[in-house]
Amino acid sequence: MHRHEGPPRGKFAAGLAGAVVLATTAAGVLIGQYDDRPPWGTDIAYEGGFVQASRIRGYDVDGSRTRALLDGECALMERQGMGGARAVHDPAAWVAGCLDGAAGRPSRNQGIVR
Repeated sequence: MHRHEGPPRGKFAAGLAGAVVLATTAAGVLIGQYDDRPPWGTDIAYEGGFVQASRIRGYDVDGSRTRALLDGECALMERQGMGGARAVHDPAAWVAGCLDGAAGRPSRNQGIVR
């Protein structure tokens, strides 16, 4: 018979239980601080607006929808709830992303390593 090297079962179980308690506490603190909004909610909102405006711009043959987006339709869409769940995280960031997408500018998050 070969004896297993490592901590005794009791110490291992106590260490594992401690790690589970620590992870549960950390998750509870994060949930308590951010509630339903993830810590990166502003980025999610911005990209949601950017993608929606980029799609509209891509299918806009005569340019009328793109001009309308730039003239205030982005903010109107957000107020009417057309931004969906992503806009709820940060409505101003959603509108900023929509304006950038409509103008054809690159996403402010493109190429950035955080």
